[in-house]
Amino acid sequence: MSSAWARRLPHRPWQPQVHRGLRRRVCRCKWGLVGVADRATLSRARFARLLGILREDGYQLVGPTVRDGAIVNDAIGGIDDLPEGWTETQEGGTYRLLRRDDRALFGFSVGPQSYKPFFFAATVSLWRARRRDGSFVVLDKTRVLPKLALIGARSCDLHGLAIQDKILLEGSFADPEYEARRRGTFVVAVNCGHAGGTCFCVSMQTGPRVTRGFDLALTELLDADGHRFVVEIGSEAGALALARVDPEETSEADRAAADDVVARTASNMGRTLDTDGIKELLYRNVDHPRWDDVAGRCLACTNCTLVCPTCFCSTTEDLLDVDGESAERVQRWDSCFTMDHSHLHGGSVRPSIRSRYRQWLTHKVASWIDQFGMSGCVGCGRCITWCPVGIDITEEVAAIRLTDGGA
Repeated sequence: MSSAWARRLPHRPWQPQVHRGLRRRVCRCKWGLVGVADRATLSRARFARLLGILREDGYQLVGPTVRDGAIVNDAIGGIDDLPEGWTETQEGGTYRLLRRDDRALFGFSVGPQSYKPFFFAATVSLWRARRRDGSFVVLDKTRVLPKLALIGARSCDLHGLAIQDKILLEGSFADPEYEARRRGTFVVAVNCGHAGGTCFCVSMQTGPRVTRGFDLALTELLDADGHRFVVEIGSEAGALALARVDPEETSEADRAAADDVVARTASNMGRTLDTDGIKELLYRNVDHPRWDDVAGRCLACTNCTLVCPTCFCSTTEDLLDVDGESAERVQRWDSCFTMDHSHLHGGSVRPSIRSRYRQWLTHKVASWIDQFGMSGCVGCGRCITWCPVGIDITEEVAAIRLTDGGA
């Protein structure tokens, strides 16, 4: 468990901070002392060894792997499970895997999953009870949750986790299940070297460079000088882990090459979103005719909320065995696109698809700011890619802005 996390429990999110220029010395490797915000270089073999060390330390590795025609986040055993030589093409309602002409391990953008399901789980048993001696006894739900090492986490997804941390950990009512799953997480992030066709993280200031919430951040280099990773250290735990694989000192050429990778990715975003005054724009256009236009295309299928790294709607269900001897309360993911989610006494508050889409979009990039002090969108583009009819959040906002009548 990192000291940063231990200091923040129980009601603070784990966000190891990157202090630019700080040279706090914490451990030694063969080329000198290593501290937070230093850089080092790992060969492919040493990166594989790093993953092995994390497993030896009791971490369950979670990272990208190819499954069912997509690159998904799942439990992995090591470097051989990563999507070597794979990339993808993404557009509205379109996702296709493609082969690269090299052996890059992280030569893609983001798949259908963020890391949300590993912390804000899709289904959680809140309590279980059995009938005993004429009464009910609540059963002990104590269980051991593995500590996770996130491998290849992208900046947009780390911003998404930071948003979920704020919502589910801060304040008077922290979510104990989320807190237990989040505890002790080790993050090996990756600076994006490939912008997807629906990415717009630059517009949201959430990428492609990783700036927060990581222990180690990699930039993959693959050129005539070989396959290697420039590593930035984001925490003392990261420095200690890195020193155990004996990294090389980073040359000035590799520093420049790593910076060029990020700059090139930033210049190749598939989408842009003008966020200037976006909250006020949507507030004053609640009756804009564009809402009717998008409602005519939207299926209310909930895909956009399921793939979103920040959506947190849930509902509870009470389950009773047919023999009446046991009962369980379960929390499940829900969506503001379902009619029942806004059901109050007498009926649904938002009975039309128009009203539900307007609620989702306005909350995501407008009222979320009032509620939590930040946008609810991290620019990952998943809601565009995985919408069956290709509805594009950036296009919808631009259409409203184009005919906005009240600046």
